[in-house]
Amino acid sequence: MSQPAYVHGYSAVEAARLADQAQTLAAILHEGVRYPAGAMVLEAGCGVGAQTARLAAASPEARFVSVDISADSLAQARRAVAEAGLGNVTFMRANLLNPPFADESFDHVFVCFVLEHLAEPLAVLRRLRRLLRPGGQITVIEGDHGSCYFHPESAEAMAVWRCLIQAQAAMGGDSLIGRRLHPLLVAAGFNDVRVRPAPIYADDSLPHMVEGFTRRTIMAMVAGVEGQAKAMGLIDDDAWRRGMTALGRAAEPGGVFNYSFFRATAYR
Repeated sequence: MSQPAYVHGYSAVEAARLADQAQTLAAILHEGVRYPAGAMVLEAGCGVGAQTARLAAASPEARFVSVDISADSLAQARRAVAEAGLGNVTFMRANLLNPPFADESFDHVFVCFVLEHLAEPLAVLRRLRRLLRPGGQITVIEGDHGSCYFHPESAEAMAVWRCLIQAQAAMGGDSLIGRRLHPLLVAAGFNDVRVRPAPIYADDSLPHMVEGFTRRTIMAMVAGVEGQAKAMGLIDDDAWRRGMTALGRAAEPGGVFNYSFFRATAYR
C-alpha cells in the first residue's frame, strides 16, 4: 500500500500542530457539520484524529468509519478518540483510490485537508462519490496557500512562504487546491456543488488567534518544510533564517495574518 508524500511529515511536532489547528479552527470550519442518528459517515483521510474526535462528539448517534493510509497516524487517532471517551468511530487502514467498501455504503463523506496532498484528487473524488448512497452528501474542506496576506510583508518572508507551495507541488500535491474545489467536484459528477470561503484573520487584538493560528498553525506549518525545501535547493540556510524571522513579525504587535480556507458541500 503506497503512501502519498505528506509534505509536513509525520513527526510528533506535526501531530501537535494538527491538534492546535483543529482546536483553533473548529468553530469556523465545522460550523453546521452535524450528522443524524444512524447515519453512516466516512471520514476519508483522518490523519492523527485531530478532526475525528470533534466530528464524532458533535454527532454522537452517527457512526463513523475513519480511514487513513498511515498506520502510525491511525494509532494516534485511535488514542485521541479513546481519550475523548467516544465509542462511535471505527478505524481502518485504506487507500482512498481503492477503499475496501462496497458502493453506496455511506450516507455522508467528510474530507478535510486531504486532497491537497494527493496526486490524483479527481480520481479520489470520483471513487468517494461511488461510496455514497444516492442523495448522500460530501463535505470537503481545504486551504489555499495563495489566499494569504500578511503584514509586514517582505521579500524574505515571501521566499519561505513560496517554499511551502513549491515543496508540496514537487511532491505531487497542490497547496492551492481550495480554489479548485468547485470544478473538481463538478468534474467528479457531484450535484448541487456549493463552496464558501472561510477567512481566518489574526492581529494583536485577537491574541488567541495570533497564538493558535499565526504561531502554532502557520509558522509551525512553514517550519515543517525546512528540510524538504533545502534538500530541493529552493532556499539556503541564511535565506531560510531571515525569511522565518521576517514571517514571524506577522505574529508580533502590529502584525497581521489573513488566510482563506474553503468548505464545499455536494450531493451524489
